[in-house]
Amino acid sequence: MDNELTKRLMWSGLLAALGALASVATTRLAATIWRRAFDEDPPE
Repeated sequence: MDNELTKRLMWSGLLAALGALASVATTRLAATIWRRAFDEDPPE
C-alpha cells in the first residue's frame, strides 16, 4: 500500500459505496415515516 494513487482510489471508492448505502437507507426510512404518518405511499 505504498502507492498514493491506489490509496486515493480506494478512499474514493469507499466514500462512494457508503454514500450510496446511506442514500438507500435514508430513502427507505423516509418512505416508512411517510407511510406511518399519512397511511399512503409517498409521492413519486
